[in-house]
This record gives sequence, structure tokens and C-alpha cells, in this order.
Amino acid sequence: MEITVNDITSVDKEIVISAQREDLEPNFKEAYKKYRGQINMPGFRPGKVPLKIVRKRFGDEIEREEVNKYVQDVFENEVVPEYDPVGESQMLDLIWEDDELEAKFKIGARPDFELGDLEEVSVDRLVHDVTDEEVQEEIDRQLEQQGNWEVVEEEITEESKVTVDATHLNEEGEPVEEETDEGQVIDLRKEEFAQFKDDLLGHETGDEVDVTLGEGEEADTFRLTIQKVEKLHKAELTDAFAKQQSNEEAKNVDEYKSLVKSRIQDYYDQSADDLFKNDVVDELVDKHDFEVPEVFVNQVENQYVERVKQQSGGELPPSFDEEEYKEEIHDRAVRDAMWFFLNEKLQEKFDDIEIKPEDIDAQLEQQAAQYGVSVDQLRNLFAQNPQQLESLRNNIRENKVFDKLKEVVEVNEIDKETYQQKHDEKVKA
Repeated sequence: MEITVNDITSVDKEIVISAQREDLEPNFKEAYKKYRGQINMPGFRPGKVPLKIVRKRFGDEIEREEVNKYVQDVFENEVVPEYDPVGESQMLDLIWEDDELEAKFKIGARPDFELGDLEEVSVDRLVHDVTDEEVQEEIDRQLEQQGNWEVVEEEITEESKVTVDATHLNEEGEPVEEETDEGQVIDLRKEEFAQFKDDLLGHETGDEVDVTLGEGEEADTFRLTIQKVEKLHKAELTDAFAKQQSNEEAKNVDEYKSLVKSRIQDYYDQSADDLFKNDVVDELVDKHDFEVPEVFVNQVENQYVERVKQQSGGELPPSFDEEEYKEEIHDRAVRDAMWFFLNEKLQEKFDDIEIKPEDIDAQLEQQAAQYGVSVDQLRNLFAQNPQQLESLRNNIRENKVFDKLKEVVEVNEIDKETYQQKHDEKVKA
């Protein structure tokens, strides 16, 4: 048996496992003995079928199975320890002909690179203190959600909700038969219905209004018959409302305002952390130039496809083009792959990172609150799934890497408006 390594790139390698029949003969002999004991054939006692007949009748199938086992065993016990492949290794070919075996694999190797000077990395960080106006806007939104709509015999205003029957008109302005959508709701407070405002404002129930949507050859005209006009009555901000909305966490209006402010601030702080992580990854990837294994990039792409599948209830949407999607996310997958190896280097650099029991407890409490289960339930789940526990530890370790980076890289604290402007310019570029 021989293992040959061919370099495809600096990080992609082809592994060729070659063997002769004498290398596999011991495996074949054991397999024939095993199957002989299991085969029943007319005219022979159970387990006593001659080996010659077993070889003739079932030899190809038995040997093919043993060849696959042999190749897997060599790969796991000799290739993996020696070359430490990263990503999901790919079998390119497996040939067993004329008593000769050749199996080809494509594996990924860790890229060889050095971390750049982290102090030269500059990253923007969003800093925002929630204002009383933002708190009031959020409370107003909740008062609207808990309010009720009243049907009124009044003119339509920008705050109205209007129910109409919409009939498509042809080029001559005549209604098209069987092209009427009844009971369409138009909430003029929402931006998505802004195009209807000029045509509907000032009208009342029973009026007919012709509306043209689109431009040029794409334009369509509809006759809207107004069936109902509604006016919103907001809920009142009372101590009872505060208790109900906060699930008794706030006892009165003042406490509720403080709670809302705290929640919005927590949201901004968490968003700032998430944005910082994303931005620092982008900066570090841009500052480094190294190849990543193709098999590793493919693995990342497959993970993105799996997320789409999970979000769609376990099956990919019927119209989903997997290959086209992978092409679209390829650059993102390369970026994620580069960050994986950068993160490994950073963990080596920050060798004082330690995961303590309280770190795991804090993460469990956060996830338990997110999924609506008890901490003990989650702890038992992780105890039964070591792989998930290791994933949890990796998340904690990565978060600690980001905490270290905050202390090393140059952090530019900027306000919400400036951050959004710079973000928009970056996307446009």
C-alpha cells in the first residue's frame, strides 16, 4: 500500500491511496469466512457452502464492500493523523480493477500565514444613548398595536385605514370582467401604501376612485370602490397598561418608561456588539492575504444551504437553485473561511483566554431565555450532546477573542447617523 500526495494549491491537496490485491487479501479472507457462515443455499448445510461457490456467486459484491472499508480505514488511520485535513474531504475517484486499487481524495490543509499588526486595524463602533423621544415613539407604537379601529363616516385622512374593492380597468377605462379583488385593505399610515394617498385623501365610503400604478408600459389602472373607512383609537397609557405590557415587571407608567428605555438600550448595545464583530472580521480579512482550501469553502456554502432548508421547514423551496445560490454567496463563504483560520491564530495569540464554568452558565441562561426553556433542561440537552457543548464552548471562546480585539485594535466610536451614512457608502462602493 502506498500514499501519494499531490499539491493542487498551497492549501488543496490530492491524496492517492494505491494498493494491490495482496494488501487486501487478509480482509477478503475474513469477509468470505464471515459471509459463508451467513449464507444458506439449497443442497448445503447452513454455513457450509463451499468458499469457491461463495466467491463465484458473491465475490464481486463482498470484495467491493471490503475495498470501501479498506480505503476508509487507511484514510482515517493514516491520512488524517499525518495530514490533519480541514473541511469536508472529498473522494474524487475509487477504482478497483485487475486486482489493483486506486482511491483519490481532495483534502484541505491549514493555510500558513502570520497575523498582521492588530494595532494598525481601525474599526468603527456604533455608540448610541437612547433618547426620551425614542422611548415615546416605541410606547406610541405599542399603544397603537393595543388600540382598536372604529368604522367612521368621515373623509379619508393620512391616518385612515381603508377597505376597497379593486377592479382592473382596460385601456378604454372599462372594468375587466373577473378581475376584481374584494376587501383589499390600505393602511395609509404605512409607507408601502404612500402611492395611494393623493388619490384617496378626502374621499368617503361609497366613492369610486381610479388609481394608476406603475409607469409607461408597466402601468395598470384600477377602480377602487371604497367599502369602509376606519379610524384608530389608541390604547391609553395607564398603570394597568404598563403592568399588562411588561408582564407585571413594571408597576406604573414611570417604571414602564424606564423599562422600555432599558430594553431599547440593550437592543442598541447588542446591535453595536454584533456590528463591531462583523466589521472587525471584515477589516481583518481585508488586512490578510492567504488561500483557503476549496473543500472548506464548499463546506461553508453547504452550511448556508442547510440554513435555507431549516428556515423553509426542512425542505428547500421548489424554485430554489442551489448552484446559483452557492455562486451568489461564494465571496461570503471565502470570507467566513478566512475568518475561521484567523480566529484560530488569534486564539493562539491570546493564549490566556480561559472558559470558566460561569461563562457556560451565562451562555446557558441566555439561550434558555431565548428558546423559552429552563436552564436545567438546556444543561441536560448539552450533557447528552457533547458536540453541541463543544460548539457552545467555541462560541464563548470566539466572543472572548472579540473582547480581546476591542482592547488591541483602534476603535472609533461614532453616533448612529454617522455609522449609518458610512455603512451606506460602503455598501454602495
